[in-house]
Amino acid sequence: MYFYNTPEDQQAMLAAIGAASITELFRSIPESMQLSRPLNLPPALTEIELTQHLSALAAKNDHAGNKVCFLGGGSYDHFIPAVIDALAGRGEFYTSYTPYQPEVSQGNLQATFEYQTLICQLTGMDVSNASLYDGGSATVEAALLAISVTRRPKKVVTLGSVHPEYRQILATYFTAMEAELVTVACPAGAANLEDVAAAIDDQTAAVLVQHPNFFGCLEEVEKLAKLAHDKGALLIVACDPISLGLLKRPGDLGADVVVAEGQSLGSPMAYGGPYLGIMACREQFVRRMPGRIAGQTVDRRGKRCWVLTLQTREQHIRREKATSNICTNQGLFALRAAIYLSVLGPQGLRETAENCLRKAHYAAEAITADERFRLAFAQPYFKEFVVRDSKGDVKELLHDAYDAGLLAGVPLGQWYPELSDCFLVTVTEKRTQPEIDHLANTLSAGSGVSSLHKPHTARGAFISRSEMSAQ
Repeated sequence: MYFYNTPEDQQAMLAAIGAASITELFRSIPESMQLSRPLNLPPALTEIELTQHLSALAAKNDHAGNKVCFLGGGSYDHFIPAVIDALAGRGEFYTSYTPYQPEVSQGNLQATFEYQTLICQLTGMDVSNASLYDGGSATVEAALLAISVTRRPKKVVTLGSVHPEYRQILATYFTAMEAELVTVACPAGAANLEDVAAAIDDQTAAVLVQHPNFFGCLEEVEKLAKLAHDKGALLIVACDPISLGLLKRPGDLGADVVVAEGQSLGSPMAYGGPYLGIMACREQFVRRMPGRIAGQTVDRRGKRCWVLTLQTREQHIRREKATSNICTNQGLFALRAAIYLSVLGPQGLRETAENCLRKAHYAAEAITADERFRLAFAQPYFKEFVVRDSKGDVKELLHDAYDAGLLAGVPLGQWYPELSDCFLVTVTEKRTQPEIDHLANTLSAGSGVSSLHKPHTARGAFISRSEMSAQ
């Protein structure tokens, strides 16, 4: 909605604050720093001209809708069923504010409760909050919870295979807290248990592991849980929700707190956000968990109803004694996640995860058929893997792939200098065999290999029914 700011409106506002003119408002700014001429703006456009101009500017953007996307590292091009937009776009959800006050509508509270229930079932934990901002903020809140629970404010151990941006956010928080963030390097792509054990002591509040990790590799979570628990520390597991269609739930592996980026559960990539922070924990930590928690009860007539059960950890109630600064949530994206999980169900989630797994392994075999490329790590992986380019021309290689209509991968040198010759490839259930073959052929062409990759059913590869019928 647009409201005009007329000269009459301006005079009324100036009179209300006791200023004679707009110029008087800027008296505190030195004249040398004030613009003494009108802004150099082009002539006004008509509505149709403005629409055409903005459309032309928008057309210059490339995105996963007009490129074949193999990007990952926290934001994924998963399929979004149409029913999610249809339901989440309804006015009673789309225009309502995040659950904050006790009198929030029963519909929103029920949707929140169902989301929490689904997250608990998915992760194997006892209780979930009503979401956080994104995966990075959820990871920080998990670390703060562990510090509060263990009363060990000095140290958190994280693996170098955890998303580098999550670790950057943690480091920023810990600077103000004077807490130490110890990073255990993972040169083999996954944790070395002896190195992790050496980093944990009786001052460690938590051990943070990502599974599958940032490189797509699987970690030995159960063994890491034992290492943490033997020293009295909590285990925080950051996971990919889609992977839980196949992998054991973090709660079944010994996790005390589970966090995740929920974007893959029915939300678009959206240029990096806004996203959904998932957080769940064991029941004994419920009063330390940040954010909203909706509960189920009965009203005075004995009918099923929902209430805002807990929100006592934030600064608006506990002020300086608060264990968290979170005072809102991503309610609309939590709703999308709940719809997504409900629509797919356990079998649909499993099939989605299987497709990601099989297609990723097919893609890895197709790419490494060219001797120029090999997998950087000899570790089991889910839907992401790291490719090493023997020529080291990763940026040029990915640029050429971009010109061929491919978002081929994420260069890793910006976070890991020792992996400057590597890039991360992600394969979701949306990718088809022809698209994967096109990726392999394009990368091979960049290496000077003229022969095309021939489609084949690689070990564990998946070919859809439509693709099989086309062949």
